[in-house]
Amino acid sequence: MTAEDVDRFLTAADLADRWQVTRRRIYTLRWQGEAPPAVRIGDGTLRWRLADVQAYEADRAEVDR
Repeated sequence: MTAEDVDRFLTAADLADRWQVTRRRIYTLRWQGEAPPAVRIGDGTLRWRLADVQAYEADRAEVDR
């Protein structure tokens, strides 16, 4: 991970593309507590830190083994 990745944020669309699911599924996973934590930016705008997403994916990979 580069220094730039630490400060990079993903939109719901970015995360949906990354996981090959719909944006609606991203919000459902968030509501169910099955997604990395989101950061609220401004009025109702959510973003996901790339570092948090990568850590979440690594944890999920461990669980799936």
